[in-house]
Amino acid sequence: MGDNDFRRELGKQLRVDSVRVSAKAGSGHPTSSMSAADLMAVLLDGHLRLDPAQPGDPHRDHLVFSKGHASPLYYSMYKAVGVISEDEFLTYRTFGSRLEGHPTPRFAPTDVATGSLGQGLPIGAGIALAGKRLDHLPFRVWVLCGDSEMAEGSIWEAFEHAAHYELDNLTVVVDVNRLGQTTETMLGWDVDTYAARARAFGWHAITLDGHDVEAIEAAYVEAEATTGRPTVLFAKTKKGSGVEAVENRPGKHGKPLDDPNAAIAELGGRRDLEVTLAEPDTSAPVRSHSRVELSLPLWDLGEEVATREAYGEALTALGAARSDVVALDGEVSNSTKSEMFAKAHPDRYFEMYIAEQQMIAAAVGFGVRGWTAYASTFAAFLSRAYDFIRMAAISRANLRLSGSHAGVSIGPDGPSQMALEDLAALRAVHGSVVLHPSDANQTARLVAELADREGISYLRTLRAKTVVRTGKDENVHIGGSRTLRSSADDQVTIVACGITVGEAEHAAARLADEGVQARVLDCYSVKPIDVAAVRAAARETGAVITVEDHWPEGGLGDAVLEALAELPDAVVVRKLAVREMPASGTPKELLAAAGIDHEGIAEAAQALVSAPV
Repeated sequence: MGDNDFRRELGKQLRVDSVRVSAKAGSGHPTSSMSAADLMAVLLDGHLRLDPAQPGDPHRDHLVFSKGHASPLYYSMYKAVGVISEDEFLTYRTFGSRLEGHPTPRFAPTDVATGSLGQGLPIGAGIALAGKRLDHLPFRVWVLCGDSEMAEGSIWEAFEHAAHYELDNLTVVVDVNRLGQTTETMLGWDVDTYAARARAFGWHAITLDGHDVEAIEAAYVEAEATTGRPTVLFAKTKKGSGVEAVENRPGKHGKPLDDPNAAIAELGGRRDLEVTLAEPDTSAPVRSHSRVELSLPLWDLGEEVATREAYGEALTALGAARSDVVALDGEVSNSTKSEMFAKAHPDRYFEMYIAEQQMIAAAVGFGVRGWTAYASTFAAFLSRAYDFIRMAAISRANLRLSGSHAGVSIGPDGPSQMALEDLAALRAVHGSVVLHPSDANQTARLVAELADREGISYLRTLRAKTVVRTGKDENVHIGGSRTLRSSADDQVTIVACGITVGEAEHAAARLADEGVQARVLDCYSVKPIDVAAVRAAARETGAVITVEDHWPEGGLGDAVLEALAELPDAVVVRKLAVREMPASGTPKELLAAAGIDHEGIAEAAQALVSAPV
């Protein structure tokens, strides 16, 4: 193990560098970095096992800064191990630098973006879960948390799940510096109460002085020797430690020091200590993934199958063809139908219970380890985890989400269960794909395509059975669509997705009997939408109706409007959507009340076609 005098000096170097780099940038969080400097100095000198030159090494430890605002400390650590040069160090927070204000994977070996408090620990738990249950490798996950984020509910979801899964490869260091951004934290320096709470969740908890390098060393050794449960260190520290002008003083959060030169002198001046990290344990073999030819379940035309059933069957088949596929669910697997995967591949299924934030975090953590994760729950409940999804995009994560039981078509459960904003929310995520298939064959093919798709993907499935209209050999793909009926005499295009496709087809048949020819376009890919098909239909028919089981804002209708925005000639577009707060009822009653059933569509089309030009 390292020399304690060296560690004390290294801690001072990390403080000095945190002060320097924040001063150079003119912004940052040096005081939050200074409180945890001794904790991280000891971690660097003998406990963190990784080769910075090989960030992709599957044997390496993972360090997650849940308190991502302490990025001056984070980059100072990697400067000390030779990953960051002095010149690059001073580019902190400047345009084009990979040393961003809060860490992102643009800077390797950063696994995930942090900075939205309460996320680093849940993701760290996911990485540790992958290491213990999937990779079977002895790496350790270290997470640095701030005491302010102990108020986040997602932190305690992580505490509960990490204990449940006995993640003894997870060590959390909580920097209890007492001071938040605007006020003292709820518990201040009461590390004993923090520890009691953690122990109640089943953790091994240690309290210590976070500036005593001997105590820190002993705590890390104890954590590494603990088996059967995760370990958390509650370290009492002082914000701004080592500089009298800011040490343990409120009002100093998130700003450079007023006199950085004096602070650096008070800390003993600049140092250029270098640290050689411990080598990873490479004794365990790396698990290899296998692939065989995928045999997707497909259904005959005319069969009635719920798309959620197709999701479960397709995911199960994908799991049989690819050993890298894993599934997670929020304790509704009998509804989302991921239970099929759980029964077929129990070693690769993870129950996340009613903890949607932890479910998304664990899926992101699995992705860090190279696993292909699918996470499912009711579409409405994904809104609880929206910030995790947003941050996953910043992490450049590959995440596949399935939301079932969406829209008023679920019927009597009522509006609390009816996702009516999910398409808009997921369309707004950077680089996302949003899919809403209308039948089982579409669903199966899209589930398979998502496996190799990078970024955030969302598949909306239906509770009710729908008629299979897509042939087994049809080309269904992200960005595609299907034309259900068309003619040279079409006067209006009806664009639908999911449950409204059947209603649109029924409406078109009724319109034909009334002498109005309507084209029906099934836009199962809402983002990216099939721009060419939408524009062609609009040009050829001159009028468009969009119909969706969703609020009017941000869903299919707006996707169609965006596709048509650059056409040289204006096209009349009418959006049919759920505009009043729904209540319990039968699916038929609710679709009719919203004006998105076949009668409402036909009436809207007649009115549009009959309107004077």
